[in-house]
Amino acid sequence: MEPILDIRGLTKTYRNGVTALDGVDLQIRKGEIFALLGPNGAGKTTLIGAICGLVRPSGGTICAFGEDLSKSWRTARRRIGLVPQEMGLDIFDLVERNVAYSRGMFGCAPDAGRIEEVLRSLSLWDKRKERIKDLSGGMKRRVLIAKALAHDPDLLFLDEPTAGVDVGLRRDMWRQIEALRQRGTTIILTTHYIEEAEEMADRVGVISNGRILLVDDKDTIMARLGRTEARFTLEEPVTELPEPVSGFPVHLENEGLTLVYRGGDGTGRGKREVADLTRALVQAGIVFEALETAESSLEEIFVDLVEDERREDAA
Repeated sequence: MEPILDIRGLTKTYRNGVTALDGVDLQIRKGEIFALLGPNGAGKTTLIGAICGLVRPSGGTICAFGEDLSKSWRTARRRIGLVPQEMGLDIFDLVERNVAYSRGMFGCAPDAGRIEEVLRSLSLWDKRKERIKDLSGGMKRRVLIAKALAHDPDLLFLDEPTAGVDVGLRRDMWRQIEALRQRGTTIILTTHYIEEAEEMADRVGVISNGRILLVDDKDTIMARLGRTEARFTLEEPVTELPEPVSGFPVHLENEGLTLVYRGGDGTGRGKREVADLTRALVQAGIVFEALETAESSLEEIFVDLVEDERREDAA
């Protein structure tokens, strides 16, 4: 199946010499939720801006819906929605009128029923006759989301949509995302709440210093890069580990009172090794009082990838 969005060799270098995008290749499947993760300054917002026509690329190609955006930008842009990080609202306009205007701006026929549906889904219906300037920060964020949904986009970008907002908005936002998924809308989101990406996304991409480090199905990433950690609290301190205990990926901490195992690959191998390590400790006569185990999260994998990339750049 042809991707709904196909990016090849995309670059962006600003006049001050800063390279924000460095040969980005990315293909997005129709109907998926794709989470783009990266530290501040990684290039996430620049990438979204290039696709939405807010940033002019220095090189590479962007095709959306099978069309080259450099040649058919207006046609493709009508099918794209964007919830930006920054507030960009006519604060003196009424909520309902502002959202309806956004729908018309993309060439869609007036549809009061659809506008009501969007406003109600974001708890804005009771605020529809108020001026935007009189709304709280969270309500203004809801208006931004409503404007992005008003023209029923096939491809929706959410650039840190829940950063700094209340729990209620986050809950409404993810409920909307699930409804959009059911309608077949393709969603690309950036977020600092990695647990949200872990919960909602079908695939995950990691970007750092303008380069894509990894793109894969979420479950595949967890299986390939996930790790198991086990911490044995020993009854007495140990200064040297005997065979075969020393053959495991372990080390001592807390002046020899804690034995730490880190290994596995997210497929269950780590749990099996912990069981084998436990037997090896018993056979070696090393008594432990407690055992704690944990599986690595998507956040830990993301942090490890970014730190590895930084170390490689420094080297």
